[in-house]
Amino acid sequence: MPDQNKLPRFPSSPPRLRSARHGLLFLVAVVLATSPTTTQQLAAQQPATQQPAESPDENASRIAWWREAKFGMFVHWGVYSVVGGQYKGQELPNSAEWMMARGKIPIAEYEQYAKQFNPVEFDADKFVGLAKQAGMKYLVITAKHHDGFAMFDSKATDYNVVDFSPFGRDIMKELAEACQKQGIKFGFYYSQAQDWHHPGGFGNGWDKSIQRVSSDQYVSEKAVPEVRQLLTEYGPIGIFWWDTPRAMSEEAFNSLHSLTKLQPNVLTNDRLGEDFPGDYKTFERNIPRQAPQGKDWEVCMPISGSWGYKKSDTNFKSTRTLIRNLADIASKGGNYLLNVSPTGTGTLLPQAVERLEQIGQWMQTNGESIYGTTASPIGKPDWGRCTAKAIGDGTALYLHVFDWPQDGKLVIRGLENDVQSAQLLDGGQILSTQTVGDGILVSVPADPPNDDDSVIKLVVSGTPEVRSLLPTPGKDGVLELFADQAFIHNNEGSRDAGLREHDGIPHVGYWLDDQAWVEWEIEIRDPGVYRVSAVMSVQEPQTEFRVSVNDSQLAASVPSTGSYGRYTRRDLGTIQVSTAGRKSVRVIPTPGSWQPMNLRQLTLKREGKTDAD
Repeated sequence: MPDQNKLPRFPSSPPRLRSARHGLLFLVAVVLATSPTTTQQLAAQQPATQQPAESPDENASRIAWWREAKFGMFVHWGVYSVVGGQYKGQELPNSAEWMMARGKIPIAEYEQYAKQFNPVEFDADKFVGLAKQAGMKYLVITAKHHDGFAMFDSKATDYNVVDFSPFGRDIMKELAEACQKQGIKFGFYYSQAQDWHHPGGFGNGWDKSIQRVSSDQYVSEKAVPEVRQLLTEYGPIGIFWWDTPRAMSEEAFNSLHSLTKLQPNVLTNDRLGEDFPGDYKTFERNIPRQAPQGKDWEVCMPISGSWGYKKSDTNFKSTRTLIRNLADIASKGGNYLLNVSPTGTGTLLPQAVERLEQIGQWMQTNGESIYGTTASPIGKPDWGRCTAKAIGDGTALYLHVFDWPQDGKLVIRGLENDVQSAQLLDGGQILSTQTVGDGILVSVPADPPNDDDSVIKLVVSGTPEVRSLLPTPGKDGVLELFADQAFIHNNEGSRDAGLREHDGIPHVGYWLDDQAWVEWEIEIRDPGVYRVSAVMSVQEPQTEFRVSVNDSQLAASVPSTGSYGRYTRRDLGTIQVSTAGRKSVRVIPTPGSWQPMNLRQLTLKREGKTDAD
């Protein structure tokens, strides 16, 4: 963002001026604001020099620190924190940072909250120190969210924390300096398309006082100069985190995207626009069941329910959940960006501080099982998760044991390598191992060193060699079979049922042929009665089909879920599995009574088993 003139606020009165310098700049800004924004102006704001295309080796070098880091802090902080997301004493739906939109608050009224923003207890060094203590390696904060308020000394508008609030300090500058001192990579979140304060920004459809201008004008006079400023005046920036893409012009997209060349080593996520995949894919709130193939990726998730501070939000995730989330994401090769929400005074709630400190204690002992690791080569074991790291002529497998074996026997199914060593990370106790029919058995003590996640470091010779394993029920008796694991049998000449997606979740769809069926190969170790359920959608009044496990069959009749887009879990009944061994699970339409359905998941759970078993 180069040294741009401050523009007047919209649609309210002219800005406060901090010095005579601002008075001269304001006159220039008025001329700029009343001139039509052209695509030529947007193009002219792009960096003049064009960089050659990046090679795969250059890309790998640029993103290497992020792949090593694995764990970062996300921070949502802004005007909404003053009142904790409440409007006139009432709770609003959604996260707190959406309060302006959810309450349909006029710009002039929302500005009054900005004039109260005064986080006098904020200490950048202590704040960054807490992230470092938690084991986080990078920090990304909302420089400007959808409400349009800049949490830095914006030169494009006086609607910012320095000019408009009594706080009068550049929060982004203080955090950038603190991160640099403490060895934490620093990054900016920036809402590039939505801006509910500027008349050209997307999103504000409720304030009728706005005199609309084009989106290109907003990008030219506010977004571009602010992004340029963030990338030129705040030192090394590790990440530029775009959010909520909208249908901006090609010139607008290019003018924003090209600015990242101002810092050749900066990483970007995938939320600038459809044609701008960035350096990694972003998943919000939910951990994907399977990692996206061939992509770097990250899960962002709030530590509680809301992204921004919300007074009523006391539903903080437990330390156990947070640690296991981190292990789960790392076991699939991803990064965890955990969000915290400073209050209007500039501090975190005690619940958040407590959890960050506890995660930090776990990371002090077990951090090597997270940092610099790669995805599990042994799949998702029923006792927990696994991460891996090449070391010398072998591989360290970090076994994250969530469910400690009561019989002292931990089996790594399918692993065929020779074992060099095995030990607990917590305390360093050496463990004995032996080869068994299922794979490798590790003998463990009676009690786990950590109730949330005990980590065993198992070093094997060479690259892990793992036999192909069939899905099998876990210790809780549950076996989940997903659409993208199924083999779809179509009749020759029929319109094929196939694997499709809705809301990013795979399903077997376009299932018009009542002679087509789907199948999974599984292994049953514990015979008995299994309750069967399915996640599906049905538009017609009813559909009928059979579920079979080898010779055992269950007839199912399922009513409509309302539409093909409405997915519901339906209980289908029970089925008897009399013997252990390899089995075929099939879903087969009933001819004459079949209506098309979309099938996401089939679940078998052994009767009599509980999660505590």
